[in-house]
Amino acid sequence: MNGYLPDNLILPDPLIGNKGERIVSPQQWDDERRSEILELFREHVYGRAPVDRPRNLRFEVADQSQGWMNGIATRKIIHIKFDGPGGTGVIPLYLFVPVGGEETAPAFLLICNREAENMDPDRKVQSPFWPAEDIVSRGYAAAVFHVQDVDPDFDDGFRNGVHGLFDSAEAPRPASAWGTIGAWAWGASRVMDYFETDPDIDEARVAVVGHSRGGKTALWCGAQDERFACVVSNDSGCTGAAITRGKQGETVEAINQQFPHWFCENYKSYNGREADLPVDQHMLLALIAPRLLYVASATEDIWADPASEFLACTQANPVYTLLGSAGIEAESLPLPEEPVHKGRIGYHLRTGKHDLTRYDWHCFMDFTDLHMKEMFRSV
Repeated sequence: MNGYLPDNLILPDPLIGNKGERIVSPQQWDDERRSEILELFREHVYGRAPVDRPRNLRFEVADQSQGWMNGIATRKIIHIKFDGPGGTGVIPLYLFVPVGGEETAPAFLLICNREAENMDPDRKVQSPFWPAEDIVSRGYAAAVFHVQDVDPDFDDGFRNGVHGLFDSAEAPRPASAWGTIGAWAWGASRVMDYFETDPDIDEARVAVVGHSRGGKTALWCGAQDERFACVVSNDSGCTGAAITRGKQGETVEAINQQFPHWFCENYKSYNGREADLPVDQHMLLALIAPRLLYVASATEDIWADPASEFLACTQANPVYTLLGSAGIEAESLPLPEEPVHKGRIGYHLRTGKHDLTRYDWHCFMDFTDLHMKEMFRSV
């Protein structure tokens, strides 16, 4: 089931290798093609991180207290610390864990790109952008960190944040060096490093979630870090879940001009030349196979282009099929508020604007209730 592909739209085939060979087995995908596609995205789009897990990564518990959310949650505030040549970095992680449920809880990790009040750890502000009470009440741990604590969201010449800590100050910056989206994705993986040490969290059942630029980040994080059981992209659009070729709304040129720090320098060479990219975003989604993937769109979010986001889901299907799983089980864009949840690629179109709402969150949890709790249960 590959979905409808417009006659004039030609996409690179994720199952054709760099040397022109067809990928016909899961072993070929795992041993060859998956790494090829990752390298293409690193070279041409998101850039390469100079460091994976720092050797001196450490976790400090700043708070662990009971009785939150009318007694149904434990709150933890964790400081994720690391050192680089440029100094020390700290990512504060806010985490609410349900009590009285499973011995270890599955979790949703939100990459927060909005104002910090949306992730208020004291719960004086209960934002629908991170409805922690809803998440915990459904048996999941609710975790969040802010992108600005990893790397600033403005063009600072890559001097601050983790770029300032780990980039070489002496050599010229390579054209394939990591951009800010790559830095944020790196931060989400450091949270997963922490989850692997927390006895209250089932690290085999963690979903990483992002909205807009955070959705781009979640996809790139999940593509690289196979420890995440589920990847959720909400309204991520250009260089997120949406097919680049033929896309309506935001283009590669527009995103590079407005946000020159998000991607690697090489990506700017494709301004107005999307057809020359050796990849497109369905190949990014395919890197998540056979794990769970969820893409959400909004009817009024023309800049992100829901049709192109849905199209990418259908074009990732062949890789899911090759790996023995059903992808998205729909061939045409569904009507608003009619989620598609049966296959391992979930999708919904919500009526409204560019936003992350409680409706979106409950769709994500409906999907993971259906799949993740059993498919990725720790043993």
